[in-house]
Amino acid sequence: MSQIEVDKIIPQSGTSLQVGDSGDTISIPAGATFNASAGTFTLPDGSVVEAKIASNAVTTSKINNSAVTNDKLAGSIANAKLANSAITINGSSVSLGGSATIEAGTDWQTGSIKTSNFTAADGKGYFVDTSSGAVTANLPAGSAGAIVAFADYKRTFNTNNLTISPNGSEKIGGVAASAKMNVKGQAGTFVYVDGTQGWINVQNAEDTETGAAAYSVDFLCIAGGGGGGGPQGAYGGGGGGAGGYRASYNNESSGGGGSSETALTFNSSTVYTITVGGGGAAGGSNSNGVAGQNSSIVGSDITDINSIGGGYGGSSSNAGGSGGSGGGGGYNQAGGSGTSNQGYAGGAGVADSNDGKGGGGGAGATGANGTGSTGGNGGTGVASTITGSSVTRAGGGGGGSGAGSGSGGSGGATGAGGGNATANTGSGAGGASGGSTNAGVGATGVVILRMPTANYSGTTTGVPTVTTSGSDTILTFTGSGSYTG
Repeated sequence: MSQIEVDKIIPQSGTSLQVGDSGDTISIPAGATFNASAGTFTLPDGSVVEAKIASNAVTTSKINNSAVTNDKLAGSIANAKLANSAITINGSSVSLGGSATIEAGTDWQTGSIKTSNFTAADGKGYFVDTSSGAVTANLPAGSAGAIVAFADYKRTFNTNNLTISPNGSEKIGGVAASAKMNVKGQAGTFVYVDGTQGWINVQNAEDTETGAAAYSVDFLCIAGGGGGGGPQGAYGGGGGGAGGYRASYNNESSGGGGSSETALTFNSSTVYTITVGGGGAAGGSNSNGVAGQNSSIVGSDITDINSIGGGYGGSSSNAGGSGGSGGGGGYNQAGGSGTSNQGYAGGAGVADSNDGKGGGGGAGATGANGTGSTGGNGGTGVASTITGSSVTRAGGGGGGSGAGSGSGGSGGATGAGGGNATANTGSGAGGASGGSTNAGVGATGVVILRMPTANYSGTTTGVPTVTTSGSDTILTFTGSGSYTG
């Protein structure tokens, strides 16, 4: 093999120098250095492949700025080839090429001020103008993370409230009831958390927390009726008086000619205790009957409602007992007095050989006086439509006599010598008829609550009967228990 030893090779003419012909192999022995740092060395496209590059041989210091362009990169660069293959959004790592949702702020509806009832949408904020009247905002169906906001547009929430109504049976702050914003300038942001607490207000304006709204509850509260007076030898006993009758629904009268009372205002999470009075026992021979027991509605934030048990029927020469309505008097004795706005007095007994005893007073009328031949009739009861249909309750029991017996007043009472008064009407029992020991037992009372179904919490103790009428829910307690607002 021939060898040429020179220090420099230059072109004979021009600036191009060719070494070898096409197809020839030009070799650089191992250990030799090919130095092209002072000039440019051009390689054919595709001639440099990964397998021909020693590890770490090509460093950033060996590559000119902008020397590697997109058209020199085939396909894409895998995340594993990058120093940082992910970015962080809201504290969570998201890989390059992955997907994440960036939550925007509440979308305030500045172009649509709300002045009447409306249904809110997730992610929206609403300015509400109550200067012309109260407004109700219905929340959307709850899903975790849903958010709705409200603000007082004209600072009139203290005059006309904004009511926030949950969707169906869902909750606001753990209570299945509406919330009320009633502070001047108030704003609230409601976030749906879960089925246990539902929507929670995470924003409080002017140090006032939005809570579940108070709501109106109508009631009928009737105490237990009085027991009938026992026989006096061959003669009868006085009729038992009806239990005290108090009512607020639909402007219907209370007992004793009293006007309808003001409905109660219940608040969320407050426990209201219901007591239903029992009926008075029947009197034995020459013994008065027993007074009925009181019924009541008691709560920490209301004026308690107390109805007085019906007065007992008198026996022998005893006056009738006073109570919600008074019991009928015995021989030549007055009837017991009733309680104002709850019931009427009982009738008087007469001094006569047949010894007619007085009828018990009812919620709607005074018991009749006895006569020489018959006992007095019981006073009538009062009708109420609180359950959705008209029902008369709290009549007075009939008085007894040696010759004839008085009848019970309408509303569940019994006549003299009859059976027990109808349960859960608060009616008085009939006195014993002449020579008989069968005076009657007074009726147990009843407490009924009527409230908007939208506000009904569903939390009770005891065993109330739950019914509906129109847009209201009715709880009928025939035994003691409680309701949590």
